[in-house]
Amino acid sequence: MEDARILVVDDAIFIRKLLGNTLKELGYSNIEYARDGFEAIKKAEEIQPHVITLDVSMPGMDGLEAIDKILKVSAKSKIVMVSAVKSQQVINSAIARGAADYIPKPFSKREIENSMKKLL
Repeated sequence: MEDARILVVDDAIFIRKLLGNTLKELGYSNIEYARDGFEAIKKAEEIQPHVITLDVSMPGMDGLEAIDKILKVSAKSKIVMVSAVKSQQVINSAIARGAADYIPKPFSKREIENSMKKLL
């Protein structure tokens, strides 16, 4: 599903670029970006992405809080947490709130590819 709409959310611009470039290498081209949870909610409502990659640790609103709000405005979106936070409690909380997958940073191209194949 190379025409899938994907929203990449991370406060670090280099991670946004790295994830975006990885997705492009995998054949996805319809990619949007957000730098925090607030922007992610707005963009999710506008574009109704198929998949959202979401960091946990972001200023203003963390990724866990953003999951709840994003799914209220874009209920069909699949959320993949991509985070350096490896706490089992955080991972469990993300899944319980509605995240479909959790990829630890640093991530590999294969991990991103496997997650996209699973969700699309």
